[in-house]
Amino acid sequence: MSSARRSIVNDPLDVVDQALRGLARQHRGVLEVHEDPAFVARAADPGDAEPRVALIAGGGSGHEPMHSGFVGAGMLDAAVPGLIFSSPTAAQVEAATRHVDRGRGVLHVIKNYTGDVMNFGIAAEVVADDGIEVARVIVDDDLATDGAGAGRRGTAAVIVVEKACGAAAARGASLAELVELGERIVAGARTMALAVEPLTHPGADQPSFELGPDEVELGVGIHGERGVGRVPFATAHELTGHLVDPLLRSLALERGERVIAIVNGLGATHPLELSIVFDELGARLDDAGIEIARSLVGTYVSALDMGGVSITLVRADDALLDLWDAPVRTPALRW
Repeated sequence: MSSARRSIVNDPLDVVDQALRGLARQHRGVLEVHEDPAFVARAADPGDAEPRVALIAGGGSGHEPMHSGFVGAGMLDAAVPGLIFSSPTAAQVEAATRHVDRGRGVLHVIKNYTGDVMNFGIAAEVVADDGIEVARVIVDDDLATDGAGAGRRGTAAVIVVEKACGAAAARGASLAELVELGERIVAGARTMALAVEPLTHPGADQPSFELGPDEVELGVGIHGERGVGRVPFATAHELTGHLVDPLLRSLALERGERVIAIVNGLGATHPLELSIVFDELGARLDDAGIEIARSLVGTYVSALDMGGVSITLVRADDALLDLWDAPVRTPALRW
């Protein structure tokens, strides 16, 4: 049976606040952390003073480096972290929105979770009373929850939305153009995940769920939600197939198409394992005649210390690839 992993923390109730202070220490000159209400914003840059649309994202902590690690030039203007696996408050979102507004509106990039959608919506209504225009893109790429009552959950496709919309905003795109771009990316994106080990909340003495020694949770959520079923533990070849085959069916990708592919560790998965999964993914897409035009392999949307992996495929064209390749300078992404 699964056992709880010990966490290197001081006070389990102070994890997010102290981690934000540590983030500020690591990235002086790139990020600034605001307190009460808490949000992370780009550090002031005199060379970036022209009016443009600003971007905000957020959600529960425990998924780092998402979203705070994506704040910086070419991506987000601010990120709003909630408590562990809890939505940020409307007051946090409101404060961040006011802080980043540069006169051309603010885009909220929201993963499809009920609390996030509600609190970002409340904040948008409040700032609208003061003339700040807000629009939103809701990311709902998690194939495991296709057909669920609240719709698909949002997960690693948010990286592509934030990167592409951040690049487009830097080039002067309007708020309406960014919404159209983000929604187009979301429509062509799907993610599937599996876990070989459950996560443990800081300070907890039990993992979030139990897995037998020969079991894998298929379709697991990034909050440790149970998946769509369990499959026997197997080789990387077989496990990757459980993720890739449903993605190809859902997106109806045809030979000759291109994708941005993300192989994402869920928190406790070694880079060697992620590279093996990416090799298996590449071989399957080669057989299907689908080109991996760009890729990202590493831990970008974690679920605390969960052992597992997610695969995200995003349909790509020249315009999206051009935005993906645009310069970016954040703690988690730089090129």
